[in-house]
Amino acid sequence: MYTRFCAALARFALRLGVAGLSLLIVAVLYQVVGRYIFNDTPTWAESGAVLLVLYVTMLGMAVGVRDAGHIGLESLLVLVPEGVRLQMERVIHVLVLVFGVVMAWNCGLLALSVWDYKIPTLGVSEAFKYVPPALAGVLVALFSIEHLLALWRGVEVEPSWH
Repeated sequence: MYTRFCAALARFALRLGVAGLSLLIVAVLYQVVGRYIFNDTPTWAESGAVLLVLYVTMLGMAVGVRDAGHIGLESLLVLVPEGVRLQMERVIHVLVLVFGVVMAWNCGLLALSVWDYKIPTLGVSEAFKYVPPALAGVLVALFSIEHLLALWRGVEVEPSWH
């Protein structure tokens, strides 16, 4: 049941990432057209695009952790005996879990600390810059727990896009 929840969460994050990427393309295109055709650059387009890049990148990173698409030491893992490989994989997933929790916690604190400040060109809170990594940290932690449970049960985590 937890795996189905994580798979659905990852697919939702992928869909949000694709929607964000589409909005990013529109914002950059609007910025280019405004600058080079109308000689009037929209003030919100650049900061909006940067904010969208944060969301898309963080969502993609979290799903990459679930789908084991991140950089790994697989060449080392295939050289060691099965028992050592399982222990190394557990250590790796625990470290990634800790990283996700620390990232979520600290970015959450940063978001709260700048909540009252506004991004001038967008009129939204500065906290919106720290929400994506905070959410991604939560997702990374959830997906790392899923990997640890899968290792314990002796199964593989199915990629989100299957």
